[in-house]
Amino acid sequence: MANSSRITQIETLTHPDYPKLVWINLTSDDGVTGHGETSFGPEAVEAFIHNDVAPYLLGRNPDQLDRHWREINRLGMTHRSRGVEMRALSGVDMALWDLFARRNRMPLYQVLGGLTREKIRVYNTCAGYSYGVKRSGLGEPGSIDYRPEQPYEDQHAFMTDAGKLAEDLLNEGITAMKIWPFDQFVGKTNGQYISLEEVDEGVEPFRKIRAAVGDQMDIALEMHSLWNLPSAIRIAKAVEPYQPMWYEDPVRMDNIDTLADFRKQMREPVTASEMVSTRWQFREMFERKGMDICMFDICWVGGISEAKRVASMAEAYNLPAAPHDCVGPITLMFSIHLSLNMPNAFLQETVRAYNATWYSEIVQRLAPMEDGYFLPPEGDGIGTEFQPSFLTDSNLIREVSAL
Repeated sequence: MANSSRITQIETLTHPDYPKLVWINLTSDDGVTGHGETSFGPEAVEAFIHNDVAPYLLGRNPDQLDRHWREINRLGMTHRSRGVEMRALSGVDMALWDLFARRNRMPLYQVLGGLTREKIRVYNTCAGYSYGVKRSGLGEPGSIDYRPEQPYEDQHAFMTDAGKLAEDLLNEGITAMKIWPFDQFVGKTNGQYISLEEVDEGVEPFRKIRAAVGDQMDIALEMHSLWNLPSAIRIAKAVEPYQPMWYEDPVRMDNIDTLADFRKQMREPVTASEMVSTRWQFREMFERKGMDICMFDICWVGGISEAKRVASMAEAYNLPAAPHDCVGPITLMFSIHLSLNMPNAFLQETVRAYNATWYSEIVQRLAPMEDGYFLPPEGDGIGTEFQPSFLTDSNLIREVSAL
């Protein structure tokens, strides 16, 4: 066990090429640094970290993980939102755990409790290269900087030739995929109505996938909480004959009774929700039977501390968990470690377009993938570092609070 130490520096990193992301580095007085990450509103997240978190955390023992989570959460005075304070807490908590694991010279999965499995199955979220990074719309053709000539422009592919995309994924050993072909129709009515003609068009990718690969591919339907209840039900019933792996976030997460009403009418599983933070809100979702599969994003839910608590709570309800990642490489690495550790992990999200391009521009290594499964990362902590070229980029912006 590492000797007692102090946190001496909190650093945040932002970069104009990744305008929605902020990274957090925590350094202890023995020279070890842990990494965290979160997204959306990076300027506000940085302000909360340096103005509120730093005065509390600097000089503290980095090993008191639960204490720091509680005290930083009190600074934000929030249990129920995915707001600035919770995103900041999530990123700082991640950095604390990475720091703890590195100081004790163990991989993160080991300090979480060890490997429950030797590998975790992945599903490919069929986003393209710019989705989620420089995204300007809800997924309508033309709203994103598509590069269909590139091999992993998967959002364009599922909208145009979903069967061929499914075949390509299977050739890589990936047996599950997630698509959102109904998002393109939201703008007409703000999600208040979808016509039968639009429903039929949205179902087309499911028809093509089943025609091309049969039941070899699991297909998840992402609904992005964009629809009212009647429209969400209409969409789901139309997709039901194709046996989707799940319906994800079919309605807004601001009324759990509505989510529960949706689930009661479904034959296939309902997944929720990357849009929910902390164990308190997940508890309501479990108690009201609003989901079949628990999904959270580590960099929004309250960090790795809260993700593990929520996963354990889901296990008590005999529910599987499937960590979200459509954010950044640090979040993905944390998610893989947790998926390898938690007994009720179902599968792990990944975006092959990200892994092949900008994730590798930021970090030196990702977890090895083999035949559609992530294997345990090597090394201490989360098992990766920032690329030297990223850290020396003249466009990188650093903000530092130190003793």
